[in-house]
Amino acid sequence: MTLQNDTPFTIAGRNFSSRLLVGTGKYKDFDETGAAIAESGAEIVTFAVRRTNLGQEAGPNLLDVISPSRYTLLPNTAGCYTAKDAVRTCRLARELLDGHNLVKLEVLGDETTLYPNVVETLKAAETLLADGFDVMVYTSDDPIVARALEAMGCCAIMPLGSLIGSGHGIQNPHNVRLIVEQSSVPVLVDAGIGTASDAAMAMELGCDGVLLNTAIAHAREPLRMARAMKSAVEAGRDAFLAGRMPRRQTADPSSPFAGRING
Repeated sequence: MTLQNDTPFTIAGRNFSSRLLVGTGKYKDFDETGAAIAESGAEIVTFAVRRTNLGQEAGPNLLDVISPSRYTLLPNTAGCYTAKDAVRTCRLARELLDGHNLVKLEVLGDETTLYPNVVETLKAAETLLADGFDVMVYTSDDPIVARALEAMGCCAIMPLGSLIGSGHGIQNPHNVRLIVEQSSVPVLVDAGIGTASDAAMAMELGCDGVLLNTAIAHAREPLRMARAMKSAVEAGRDAFLAGRMPRRQTADPSSPFAGRING
């Protein structure tokens, strides 16, 4: 018996082996950042353009430990609260990275919840797409908003599992599943993942990938958690492809009654 072949994980026309995407923030230093990301097996690494030194300033440089020759860089607009600021930040990233067009768009509603402002997100996405960017977009778990962003041309839809950095896992799995079922572009849970079981759950719901940061960076042992997240994403994907057993209201013995030996 052969195992079911998986479909490629493709973002903006490029195939990736790992379905785990990771961030670079909140580590104690760049050395720990680089080591944890290497342990995670991730191939796409996101960073906040506004908060990261890529060589534009003196001092430690993220690119010293996250080489563009090894990883696909994903600049993000963390810290932006208007479409105008998000668009400006993406254009800055493209200039700093010599024409790099793949970006993660996030436009936040307030500093307390960091919940996405979907009105400003839609405005920013429209401008960025018209300007030639490949846009992966952080959004709410609203299937209608997700559908609108895909129709505009975003290359990946990234609904939150729960609030950024909260570690509460996926609060509305039904909504996430609805987004997965209606989407023809990759869907990745972004924000709220706290531990490996949360990542596995996202994949079992049918998501194409998971993006996380704090769950690794704030773990007691970040490198060990990075390995756990890698395994969880792989296991969750396999479980989704395998198809779970049906839930039953009564017991169903593992051993058949037919042909049993009676004492």
